[in-house]
Amino acid sequence: MRTPKVLLLGLVLAGLAGCGTTAAAGNTPARVAAAADTSPSVSPAIPQDEAPDDAVSDPSGEPQDEAPDDPASDPSDEPQGQTPDDPPAEAPDDSVSAPAQPGKHPSAKAAKPPKHTGPRFGGPANSLMKTGKAGVALTFDDGPDPVQTPKLLDLLAEHHVKATFCLVGRNVAAYPELVRRIAAEGHTLCNHTWQHSLTLGKKKPAVILADLQRTNDAIRQAVPGAQIKYMRAPGGNFTKRFVAVAADLGMTSIYWQVDPRDWDHPKGETDAAHVAKVVKGVEKRVRKGSIVLSHDYRQPDTITAYEQLIPWLQDRFKLIALP
Repeated sequence: MRTPKVLLLGLVLAGLAGCGTTAAAGNTPARVAAAADTSPSVSPAIPQDEAPDDAVSDPSGEPQDEAPDDPASDPSDEPQGQTPDDPPAEAPDDSVSAPAQPGKHPSAKAAKPPKHTGPRFGGPANSLMKTGKAGVALTFDDGPDPVQTPKLLDLLAEHHVKATFCLVGRNVAAYPELVRRIAAEGHTLCNHTWQHSLTLGKKKPAVILADLQRTNDAIRQAVPGAQIKYMRAPGGNFTKRFVAVAADLGMTSIYWQVDPRDWDHPKGETDAAHVAKVVKGVEKRVRKGSIVLSHDYRQPDTITAYEQLIPWLQDRFKLIALP
């Protein structure tokens, strides 16, 4: 009688052990799946718009800017300028690291270029190309320069000529007294970005806005209440978003009709030959209503050229500052 009870008890215990094993086996896949879900080898995709906005370098070593940030942007929204003018040596682009003040310019994220019409808005991205009047506008870029800008101002004052100065923000911060003189002598002020970045127009609108605002702030720190009605893209590299953000700040984007390439000094070209090239370039192309591009930053030959050009121009045209 004892033997059957022992056998019965053994059968019961074996059944219980089998249930436990089955339960454990059933739980194992769940634990493995959970572990797979939390494995460090699996990571979520990084949104593309969180990638750094800095320029990257291609194998040639030249800085290359990224494609337009706005996925819905027109493929034509690329810099459309001509050969870039001679920029100051660029410092690290810390000028745009801080975003624009929140809420100050809410349209920066979706800025739309103004709808300009007429032949005078024939520059890239509908930038201003002519004065719209008979007068010819002389414009000088990249300053102020501590040596050349005073010489140019002396020359302009001697001939009672007003011009437009497209100022680089960091040069403004370095030589505010020259900005004060430019304004005091009745010349027009133009924003030429903080450090003459040739690719700024391809950045996000908030980055463009921060750069232009920083430059305007530097100009107004030198000249409180200064009127800054114009912006020129370095190298003429306008994009639709660049023009739109400038308009959001109350500035018209200005291109040019005449470029004597005073910034271009080929190897072996003498100073006299360079001056002659600049003079010929202006005399050959200038017309009523032309905007003429030149430079005062590190361009002594430009000053020499305009010693000849200003009397020649005054005999044929009215020289004006952009209003």
